[in-house]
Amino acid sequence: MPTPKTIQGPALFIAQFIGPPPLFDTLPAIAGFAAGLGFKALQLPIHDPRVVDAERLDDDAYVGKIAATLDAAGLVASEVAAHRVGQLLAVHPAYDDAVDVLAPAAVRGDPAARQARAETDLRRAIALAARLGANKVATFSGGLAWPYAYPYPPPPAGLVALAFETLARRWLPLLDAADAAGVDLCFEPHPGQDVHDGATFARFLAAVGDHPRAKLLYDPSHLRLQHMDYLGFIDRWHARIAAFHVKDAEFVPSAERGVYGGYGDWLDRPGRFRSPGDGDIDFRGVFSRLTRYGYDGWATLEWECCLKNALDGAAEGARFIADHIIRVGDRPFDAGMRTAPKTTMLERMLGLKG
Repeated sequence: MPTPKTIQGPALFIAQFIGPPPLFDTLPAIAGFAAGLGFKALQLPIHDPRVVDAERLDDDAYVGKIAATLDAAGLVASEVAAHRVGQLLAVHPAYDDAVDVLAPAAVRGDPAARQARAETDLRRAIALAARLGANKVATFSGGLAWPYAYPYPPPPAGLVALAFETLARRWLPLLDAADAAGVDLCFEPHPGQDVHDGATFARFLAAVGDHPRAKLLYDPSHLRLQHMDYLGFIDRWHARIAAFHVKDAEFVPSAERGVYGGYGDWLDRPGRFRSPGDGDIDFRGVFSRLTRYGYDGWATLEWECCLKNALDGAAEGARFIADHIIRVGDRPFDAGMRTAPKTTMLERMLGLKG
């Protein structure tokens, strides 16, 4: 059994806080905001050059400036986030036009160039995570088989297997690069990706030969909206969980819409994201299980809510995480009653000897 450990936190995934006032368009501004609310670390996305410019990550001076900005605010990097480029590494052609918005302008409309740029940016993310001491890259797997997730008509035999073989070919060189740099690639199970639940992560893991750097970013909200046992998921996959998003969700049954949402906006969907504490995720259970299994990475707020504003969500989220972190004790509560008896005493207690 793993030794219980204290989770680090709170950290803030800053993607949803980048923007014009009252949000923020520079890393120093976001860092100051986060530190003022009590956050201790930032999860840094690489998709927005106003905050982290992926094209400058080969410049030691630029990376040094990122580190100095965090240090000046009393923060560290919890993880580097490369979700968008992970998704762009493997795109089904049906989504080519839709996902172009996630790509740099120079490669839009050119799937081959877009994929090549995604690989380059993932390598940059790995190097940045190593340089900043975070040693974790949060990402998506990409989705080649996603259009065939619901079996009507059923996909032909071998289609899903080929999709995962292709994913493995694209990810293995990156996993090897991450291993050389001492970095974990933390795949977030997420609808739209081929890795979207435990079964698909297991399939991916088998395709990459149980690579030691293929890890999980645990986000209970996506599991809740798939009606999965998100606590049991920790029991099953705790050895691979290396990052953790604190994001709440709720599912309110509807007579009009189901788990697919009826093409509705988030506010109208039965399953929707909420600020921590406003949904129906059992976070006491989540923190207890992660602590029990020795997860000592960061508890990182990912704020997404269909009702609440971002600034209130951040302030409440910092307190929510701090209140849920379990500081592990250094001795059992019943230590004073424990003894170290001799064998003869144990035998006598069991009635084996007079």
